[in-house]
Amino acid sequence: MFASGSTFQLAISTNPPAADTLAWNVSDALGKTVASGGFAAPSGGSTTVLSCTSTVAGYFAVSATLAKAGGSVQASGTRPTGFATFGVLPDVTSSLPAPTYAHQEQHRFGMQGFNGWTAMLRALGISSTIDDRQLSSTEPNGPNSFAATATTTDTGYAAGEIMRLVRLDGIPGWDSPTAAFNDSSYLPTDQAGYQAYMSQVGSETEAMREKYFPAMTGNYYQVTWEPDQTWLGSNADFVALYRLAYTGLHATDPNAVVMGPTGAFPSLTTQRLKTMAPLGLARYLDGIATHGYYDAGTSPSHPPERFATDPDPANAANALMNEMRNLRQEMQADYRPGMKLYVTETGISYDLGTSYGTDYPSANVLFAQGAIVARTHIILLGEGADQTYVFYGADYPGETGYGTFFDLSNAQGSFGASNVSPKPAALAVAAMTRVLDGTTTLGPVTGTPSGVYAYAFQQRGTGDVVTALWTHNNAVWSASAGFSQTYSVGYVLTVDAPGTSGTVQTLDWMGNASSVAYSNGVVSLNLTEAPLYVVSKNAAVAQSNSTRPVGYTGT
Repeated sequence: MFASGSTFQLAISTNPPAADTLAWNVSDALGKTVASGGFAAPSGGSTTVLSCTSTVAGYFAVSATLAKAGGSVQASGTRPTGFATFGVLPDVTSSLPAPTYAHQEQHRFGMQGFNGWTAMLRALGISSTIDDRQLSSTEPNGPNSFAATATTTDTGYAAGEIMRLVRLDGIPGWDSPTAAFNDSSYLPTDQAGYQAYMSQVGSETEAMREKYFPAMTGNYYQVTWEPDQTWLGSNADFVALYRLAYTGLHATDPNAVVMGPTGAFPSLTTQRLKTMAPLGLARYLDGIATHGYYDAGTSPSHPPERFATDPDPANAANALMNEMRNLRQEMQADYRPGMKLYVTETGISYDLGTSYGTDYPSANVLFAQGAIVARTHIILLGEGADQTYVFYGADYPGETGYGTFFDLSNAQGSFGASNVSPKPAALAVAAMTRVLDGTTTLGPVTGTPSGVYAYAFQQRGTGDVVTALWTHNNAVWSASAGFSQTYSVGYVLTVDAPGTSGTVQTLDWMGNASSVAYSNGVVSLNLTEAPLYVVSKNAAVAQSNSTRPVGYTGT
């Protein structure tokens, strides 16, 4: 990925049997040609280097073929035949000046899959990753073997640039009632030892905060991981697990923020919170964590708005925005007011039943995945998440396509891939973080028609308003007929007081800016399935036309 306006090189290698001519083409995430050309290709192997520059941000695919010999760009790893990819990072500062932060955890984006790759995280606009301190990871073979050094080899942590979310789930076999590893399925057998271990982790974490992250006001811990999939013990034991972790951490860390229960869906987190509330779980939680999955397969064919317009309330409740609203309401009803809500994993895969291959995914599938990645995380923030974590870095085996990058070395993907190239999702993330990081949530815009989705945010420091908008229609969105890149609806957004006129800045889903005039306080927009961001100045108008999520404080 390259900075906007920088010079970079595209190297194209050919090996025709006789002298030939190569035609090359660069297209964007919508398949539109943005550059093309050709050159003579002598017989035998040769490489031609094109010197390029672009002030247009986004994802780009390079294709090429020989006039006589044909051929195309070969597949590489999980990237199919026909194209190679690169990205140009957006620079949005002319439309949206940098925000100011009172403390570091006011950043809003984390990620799984690129731990330690600080340059990549920086390029994507990511500010937090998950750091393993599970008992099963630090003491896999026996007790008292964890050396809490309060040091790190992670360059992002060491520089204080990338924050840590401390992961605690996982019981080793030696401390498990089954004598085998369990991902927090049961209470550990040595409960006093488990609590003491948590105290050790708390002491180390606070020492690391003082050393590396003095601008953070809290240390954030996630105790369990999708217990709806893993927990096999009683409800009382589940609360007891949190009591042990909470007591141990708070004994040594005065800034501990103990979070959970981290269900796979917000609805599953809500259900567990309701079930555990009468047993006293609220006493042992400082904040709520959840994962943001919402469907049996979060994929291009299962967008987060799929059930939003369903006339059956039972089905509509499964739309992501409604799952989040129900979670926020439960937090307010049975837990501490004003608690932070972190969504620590949400990814969009390819459709269920698909696999990596030389002819899959198509450009249309990649567009759909990228659009849904952005829409999903906007919904999570817009419905009251303080932070949201993108999943995943590069493609990996077993679950097809969750990567925001191709793994260029392994046909089925790999964990820890370093030879990667971006999908549209990666550049959609890079734009989204630059636009929405450093904001507080104003909430969903009121009065939007069916099929139009809009969320308002306000930037810290400048007070500028950012409204993220798009449309979705199930009728034009399917794997069989295609995920529409052209479907659009008109929408009028109120950006200022009645009788006023002026201009607002719009940024497309890749971060490219335009000026748009408004009159009588409203701007006319053309919405598509890809998000659009509108930057305006009248915060009072935006606040009056949006609904703040229940219990959200934005501190």
